[in-house]
Amino acid sequence: MCPVANLSDFPIRNNARDPLVSGNDDAPTSREATALRERWLAYLIEGILLVVLGAAAIVVPNWATLTVTIFLGWLFLVSGFAGLITTFWLKRAPGFWWSLLSAVLAVGAGVVLLARPAQGVLTLTIVIGAYFLAEGVTTIMYALEHRRELSERWSWMLFSGILDILISFLIISGLPGSAEWAIGLLVGINLLFGGSTLIGVALAARKG
Repeated sequence: MCPVANLSDFPIRNNARDPLVSGNDDAPTSREATALRERWLAYLIEGILLVVLGAAAIVVPNWATLTVTIFLGWLFLVSGFAGLITTFWLKRAPGFWWSLLSAVLAVGAGVVLLARPAQGVLTLTIVIGAYFLAEGVTTIMYALEHRRELSERWSWMLFSGILDILISFLIISGLPGSAEWAIGLLVGINLLFGGSTLIGVALAARKG
C-alpha cells in the first residue's frame, strides 16, 4: 500500500506574490522608477544644457550649421582611418577592395568637409531638403492609406507630411542662402525639444 503524501510536506507557491507565476512585472518597473528618481538632477542639468544649446543654435544658426559640418568632417575622417586600419589588418578577408573603397571615400569626405566647410554645408542642406521632401510624401501616402485604421490620428499624420514638404520647399527654394541657417535651425529645434522633454521627465521623477 502506497503511503499517502501529506500536502503540508510540499511547499506551496503563492501565485499572487510570485511575479514568475502571476505575471506581475512591477518589480523591474519600480527599480527603474527608483533609479530615475535618484538621478533626476542629472537629467535636469542635461535638459537645461540642451535647451541652452538649442536656443543658441536657433539664435545663431549659421555658427551651428558650421559646427555640425565640421563635426561631420571629423566623424568621416576618423571612421575612414579606422576603416583603413581594419581593412589592411583583415586584408585576406573577402570584400577587401570594397572595404578599402569605402574607407577611402570616408576619408575623402572628411577632408573635403574640413577643408571647405562652406561647400559641405551646401551639400548637406540639399540632402536634408531632399530628405524632408521624401519623408513628407511618404508620411502623406501612409496617412491616406491607413485613414480607416488610424481613425482620427491620420489627419495629424497628414498635417505632419504637409509640414515636412513645406520645410523642404523653404530649404530648397532658398538655396544657396538657406544653407547658412537650415541645418543650424533644425539642430537647434531638435535640441530644444529634446532638452524640454528631459526637464519634464526630471521634474516628474522628482515629484514621484
